[in-house]
Amino acid sequence: MSQTMNKLTALRLYFHHAEKVEHTSLWHRLTRPSMASHVLKSAHSKGIEQVLVHQVHGGYLRGGKPQLRHIEHVHPHLPHCIELIDIESKLRAFWDDHAHQFKNVRALFLPCEVAPEAAS
Repeated sequence: MSQTMNKLTALRLYFHHAEKVEHTSLWHRLTRPSMASHVLKSAHSKGIEQVLVHQVHGGYLRGGKPQLRHIEHVHPHLPHCIELIDIESKLRAFWDDHAHQFKNVRALFLPCEVAPEAAS
């Protein structure tokens, strides 16, 4: 495996707040889990080093209208962002394994540079 594929990388997934997982099993047909919940649980089970679900207060996805988070109601088209951090090869394998569920997801692979340890 190349040195590049072992570099720390962030995989950012962008999708609408109301996005649901594609029907893959009877359980998914009955429960229709949210994309955010599914990605978080799947990444944890695959041993991804770090996952963050960013709380978005406003924004829009390509072709959409600007949306703002409201205290009483979250618009279904408010963007969601989940960030997975691990080595690139592991994140690409995760992406490949779940690509069939990510039809309405925009993904970006971002190379990372770890900051040097702070002096004590």
